[in-house]
Amino acid sequence: MSDRTRDNRETPGVRRRELLGLPVALAACGTAALTACGTAPQASGAEQPQEVPVTPPEDLMREHGVLKRILLVYREGIRRIDAGERVPAQPLHAGAGIIRTFIEEYHEELEERHVFPRLVKAGKLTGTVPVLVRQHERGRVLTGRILNVTAKSVPQRSRRDLSADLAAFIRMYEPHEAREDTVVFPAMREVIPPKEFAEMAETFEDEEHRRFGAAGFAGVVAQVADIEKTLGIYDLNQFTPRV
Repeated sequence: MSDRTRDNRETPGVRRRELLGLPVALAACGTAALTACGTAPQASGAEQPQEVPVTPPEDLMREHGVLKRILLVYREGIRRIDAGERVPAQPLHAGAGIIRTFIEEYHEELEERHVFPRLVKAGKLTGTVPVLVRQHERGRVLTGRILNVTAKSVPQRSRRDLSADLAAFIRMYEPHEAREDTVVFPAMREVIPPKEFAEMAETFEDEEHRRFGAAGFAGVVAQVADIEKTLGIYDLNQFTPRV
């Protein structure tokens, strides 16, 4: 199912641009064809459901939601290490793998290729963008170390270093993504014309499905949920404080 509409009502396997062409194709079939397909003609004047496309900033921000959920996985890893419990190597490795493929090699690549250059060219956030790029680079170093140490059972001597790398990643990316969500992405609207904005949305969708298949974003979210369930942190209600 294409996941780039707010109401998630698209037909499974149908891309957005294909969906937009369906009303025309159906009209060409005539009433008899619609009846044969089990679709009754709508009454005159009936309002057609409208697709609400996901804009590039919204797309990038919801991908930050995936990052935030992996940060919770990292926090759980730190908690267990600090408590002297067994290191959850496999879930941490899986989480770092999503950071590598979905965040670093996809999400950040989109930012560095399509967002940051436009801002710099327009003379906006010229001091912020280099910091963000440098943090992307440092994050990849940390992710590499986390992947390496969690590939197998974590030896006792590596526990402290792993905890430090997890904490450093969290400390950097919480303000990083907050600055992008509140400053960088809103600035995109000021420098990118509406027509190019729509074209960018299509570019992002095409790249998402090329890399992650038909499930796209929804498939990645499902992987994150599986990791959370393995660690026992999936139930949202457990984070509600008692007052």
